[in-house]
Amino acid sequence: MPEEAKGTDALNLLKDFPAVPAETWEQTIAADLKGADYEKKLVWKTDEGIAVRPYYRKENLPEKPFRHCVTKSWEILESGQAPAGVDATVYHEAGATAVQELAYAMAAASELLAAAKPVPAITFAVGSNYFFEIAKLRAARLLYTAVAQAYGVSKEVKIGAVTALANKSIYDPYTNLLRSTTEALSAVLGGADSLAVQPAGYPARLARNVQLVLKEESHLDKVADPAGGSYDLEALTDSLAAAAWTLFQRVEAAGGLTQAQAAVDAAIAASRASKDKAIASRRRAMVGVNNYPDIHEKELDEAGSLPASAWRLAKPIEEIRLRTESHARQAGRTPKVLLLKRGDLKMKMARAQFCQNFFGCAGFAIEENESYAGTDAALIVLCSSDPEYVDFAKEVCAAVKVPVVVAGNPKEQMEELKAAGVAGFVHVLSNMVDTLTEWQNKLGIAAKEAK
Repeated sequence: MPEEAKGTDALNLLKDFPAVPAETWEQTIAADLKGADYEKKLVWKTDEGIAVRPYYRKENLPEKPFRHCVTKSWEILESGQAPAGVDATVYHEAGATAVQELAYAMAAASELLAAAKPVPAITFAVGSNYFFEIAKLRAARLLYTAVAQAYGVSKEVKIGAVTALANKSIYDPYTNLLRSTTEALSAVLGGADSLAVQPAGYPARLARNVQLVLKEESHLDKVADPAGGSYDLEALTDSLAAAAWTLFQRVEAAGGLTQAQAAVDAAIAASRASKDKAIASRRRAMVGVNNYPDIHEKELDEAGSLPASAWRLAKPIEEIRLRTESHARQAGRTPKVLLLKRGDLKMKMARAQFCQNFFGCAGFAIEENESYAGTDAALIVLCSSDPEYVDFAKEVCAAVKVPVVVAGNPKEQMEELKAAGVAGFVHVLSNMVDTLTEWQNKLGIAAKEAK
């Protein structure tokens, strides 16, 4: 040991890093917010209406003991396999929230127990909301224990998990693989007793390899409930369980799942519509679908690679893109959108990038230029700053014979721009499905060819 190191104090974390009370954190946050609304800026409200805090501490934990970690593994199932019992995957795949999935699964289990039938397993589909999916499976055990106790049943239920298809797309299939990987990890950390990874546009061997990596390389089969004691996951588990129990009680009060089926279907339909709206407005991003598309990717011949009848988040935008591909096949060329840039550097680049993503999601060929001379584009999008748009639009609209659109929402200049010949506007508030469909119609893009 070097002389200068002799006699140094030993590391003492409690002394060197004293505990910081919640009040100090809150005061620091308030100072950083500079008067901004804490709830709006930092508290995330989920589809289920659960408020997710920006941080969690010990005092946020529910009052229940944690399970001690013991050796634990899970059964690897192939796609299409599922343990017997309650199939709760149908709720997720139809667009239900996590709270609805849990509540309706418990209602289904309750009906079986009421008929003196066993519930060997409850199988859930697992989506990409990473921490919530972990908490969902953990909450399922808590809820089933409470339901079973009411019927005098003490046998524990097996929790099965299947990676979801509702959030997969025929486009960018290897992003599907990434989604499946996080879903499998959520299932394992949530304590699933069995897991099936469903291939979604990628080879079945990769689906199996995801689980082998989690077992053989990550060693996640060696510990049970690794999320136990995590402040945020314990709090999320408790929040989901409490909300699902309330909904479950409402279903039971209505006579049980069978009697309440119409109300259940209506509630899931409302959740599904909300999710569709979030995708169309791009409040919820799907890489490769409604944001960051690979504009060179062609999937017309792969349109049937995922279930045709099932609801999926990507489906409305896939249909738009397939329509463009089909038209291009029939016409011999892909319709082109010219992003015409001029003026303020920051604004023209930002708006061109936005429009490249926006129109690229519809399968259009994209050209960026600062000149419209000799263009063969079917549509021109002006990318500039609001103050520069009127003069820009007057020049371009008078010189070209194709529709001209403005990137942005310049409310003060809108009427003048329309008078100059501008045919529309695209911006962050645009509904992607409605807007792209409108322009496909206006440009005469034929419907997708029948097979």
